[in-house]
Amino acid sequence: MMTLSINLLFGSLGGTELLLVAFVVLLLFGGKKLPELMKGLGRGIREFNNAKANIETEVRESLKEPKE
Repeated sequence: MMTLSINLLFGSLGGTELLLVAFVVLLLFGGKKLPELMKGLGRGIREFNNAKANIETEVRESLKEPKE
């Protein structure tokens, strides 16, 4: 599943293009700001995954409940 989403996101980009994008990001934000941006991005992804897991759990639990 993760490979599919990575392929959809970076499907037509090769290694050289990804390095070029990383270099441009480094130029735009600088070396000092980049770790803060990545930390924030990591937190955002973690919160999204936690919310997704909670919703999946709630849906599974609601499907397990017997119907009356």
